[in-house]
Amino acid sequence: MDWVPVVFIIFKVAVLGTGMFFAIKWHYDQDKKTRKGEVLSAVGKISAVLALSLLGLLFFTFMLARTLGLDMTFPR
Repeated sequence: MDWVPVVFIIFKVAVLGTGMFFAIKWHYDQDKKTRKGEVLSAVGKISAVLALSLLGLLFFTFMLARTLGLDMTFPR
């Protein structure tokens, strides 16, 4: 087994783990600074925008696939 994928995977896990730790810590500190209502309102707005953009991207992908003549049926 090559050592390169092992090193890259370990590096990736370390970087993402560190990033997640500091992201959670930052959000926890921000939560202490602001009121709960403001945070919940912002999360709701961001979630709505994310859901709408995801639906738009999904629609665009299927329309593009249909335009290009790709078979989009599920195999049985």
